[in-house]
Amino acid sequence: MGCNCGGGARQGVTLYQLTLPDGTVRLFYTWQEADAANQRAGGIGTITVINQ
Repeated sequence: MGCNCGGGARQGVTLYQLTLPDGTVRLFYTWQEADAANQRAGGIGTITVINQ
């Protein structure tokens, strides 16, 4: 069986991390999801873009 380690560029994934003041951290695949969760929490969190 061949190796699937490739030689091409690896495609990154962008995640949106919502951090609330109480230390809760949640990850979302879209900014809209992160923003909606932040609004449900009172709009007091911070959304950070993470590229993996």
